[in-house]
Amino acid sequence: MSIKSYRELIVWQKAIDMTMLVYAIAKTFPTEEKYSITSQMTRAAVSIPSNIAEGFGRYNPVEFARFLRISLGSLFELQTQLEIVHRLNYIDDNKCCEIINLGNEIEKMINSLIAKSVEIIEYEKNTGKKKSRTK
Repeated sequence: MSIKSYRELIVWQKAIDMTMLVYAIAKTFPTEEKYSITSQMTRAAVSIPSNIAEGFGRYNPVEFARFLRISLGSLFELQTQLEIVHRLNYIDDNKCCEIINLGNEIEKMINSLIAKSVEIIEYEKNTGKKKSRTK
């Protein structure tokens, strides 16, 4: 079955869910953090599904893999920021673990999509034929 929209990608859906969780916890941070860690975390969180969508929209496996790697970098940035706010006691253990676990799941899914994209790139390079996107 062919995927017609980035919205069909489970990884994109989960990244949106994680972004919503990050925004919810960011609202509870001290006011003085509004333009520092709060802003950094929400931007990193938004970057993850945004880059997945942008890469998908390029209709090119090389570009898709590149944007997936960018989203992976944003995910690692967010996980680091979560560790910081956790150590500052801005979030409790349960909420931190919930978001970290979702992030770990997203990381595996992104890595899987990168591997699939690399397979397609190699196939197309070796055969000269285009391969359609599939789930």
